[in-house]
Amino acid sequence: MRISGNQLEALYRRLYAAYGPQYWWPADSPFEMMVGAILTQNTAWTNVEQALQNLKQSKALHVHAIIELADEKLAALIRPSGYFNIKTKRLKNYARWFVDAGCFRTLKCLDDEVLRRHLLSVNGIGPETADTILLYAFERPLFVIDIYARRLFKKLTLISGDEPYATLRLAFASVLADDVPMLQEYHALIVRHGKEKCSGDATCKHCAVEALISV
Repeated sequence: MRISGNQLEALYRRLYAAYGPQYWWPADSPFEMMVGAILTQNTAWTNVEQALQNLKQSKALHVHAIIELADEKLAALIRPSGYFNIKTKRLKNYARWFVDAGCFRTLKCLDDEVLRRHLLSVNGIGPETADTILLYAFERPLFVIDIYARRLFKKLTLISGDEPYATLRLAFASVLADDVPMLQEYHALIVRHGKEKCSGDATCKHCAVEALISV
């Protein structure tokens, strides 16, 4: 694995030039962002948007409503996001933990690694979801390693693609600046790129982004 700050900065510039600002994460509150991060596990964002809209229309997109809703009712509301029975349990686990931990006002006072450990203690919250919540809801300077990032960095021969999450997380953290808006934009741009289709012609943005970086 060979990753340098110059390479990552060059890639960021390519992505931004190709796609522009992404205005992520779309949410009206930190808690809505957290719910979205859980719902987006193994599904497309368009499906998550429908599930979030269902919760909003039912006035259920807040922590106490999620705790108090019957499992069957919550599962029906989030059905568009897929794996709705599993995600119902995960949302309820998270909501109960969130309240017991003192909600956002208390949690935001914890330092990055302590907060991350607390998030990972919640059943259904893995490293990628935890780091996504930390980056967007709590605005902590973390780089999210998702499937799109793995594919892109492997394509650029910067990683082999099978490294453990923790190894990649530490490698990227060691060379990237603690710039939260940039890290948010970087992650959003990588997701956007991962969803774009390659046209293969001279004006293909996908190809321009994925040209090998030699800096």
